[in-house]
Amino acid sequence: MSRPYTFVPPAGVRAYRLSTSRGEFAVLDGAPDGQPKGTALLLPGFTGSKEDFIALHAPLASAGYRTVAVDGRGQFETEGPRDDETAYAQSELTQDVLAQVAALGTPVHLVGHSLGGQIARAAVLVDPSPFVSLTLMASGPAQISTPQRQRVKLLRDALAVMSMAEVWEAMRAMESPEETDTGGLDAGLDDLADLRRRWLGNSPAQLVATGRQLCVEPDRVAELAAVPLPKHVISGERDDTWPVSLLDTMAVRLDARRTVVEGAEHSPNADQPLETARALAAFWDSTARRHQERQD
Repeated sequence: MSRPYTFVPPAGVRAYRLSTSRGEFAVLDGAPDGQPKGTALLLPGFTGSKEDFIALHAPLASAGYRTVAVDGRGQFETEGPRDDETAYAQSELTQDVLAQVAALGTPVHLVGHSLGGQIARAAVLVDPSPFVSLTLMASGPAQISTPQRQRVKLLRDALAVMSMAEVWEAMRAMESPEETDTGGLDAGLDDLADLRRRWLGNSPAQLVATGRQLCVEPDRVAELAAVPLPKHVISGERDDTWPVSLLDTMAVRLDARRTVVEGAEHSPNADQPLETARALAAFWDSTARRHQERQD
């Protein structure tokens, strides 16, 4: 589970509900002073939320970019059915993303972390026209690693017989001392109240459905490579969900820009946000230069 350092939006970041043709989605929206160079839509991963990107807004605003991080359907502060898994089919979540972009009213740089990367990929494959670029952050070419598939199965089995609150307590009991340690979290997270609140906000059906997706996702890299859109693969230097070597190979197959963030693991956006923001802004700046060169 990702651990943002705070759940409090920083100065200049607005929390609101984005109205779309497919309902309302909770977002955190950060913008630079003056006209932005571009807008990015940020999709969180499995068990995550829009807060996973909270430390990126300020540095990316300083670089000239508006960033809109969203809770997907059934994630944290965006409502969704709690017992209907069909609402969370990848095709449904893909249409949600396309509706979010339409509601923003401007082409976007699309960024997906982990599960969010696979949903982002699916959206681009359905309709690449609303997107300026695609960044896959710690998100691999197909199903997650065997140990992670085992963990997802344990979660699915637990959710079949336990409440969300009971599963939370069970997960806490299974954590290692390093995971239990909240060092580095702000004072508001010392008692894990915000992390627990986020967990309880998730729809059980969403967790089961998207967890299953992560375990069976096919390799669609060849399809994505055929889409003429600038691509970026970014990860930490260690990752237990998809091996870093697999992400290296995927970047080559996609002819994508590749960034490895030192000192980061599966969540470079939370582990090393300044370096991650620099890499994102540099990539987005390069897409603008290439676009201008083609226009000239």
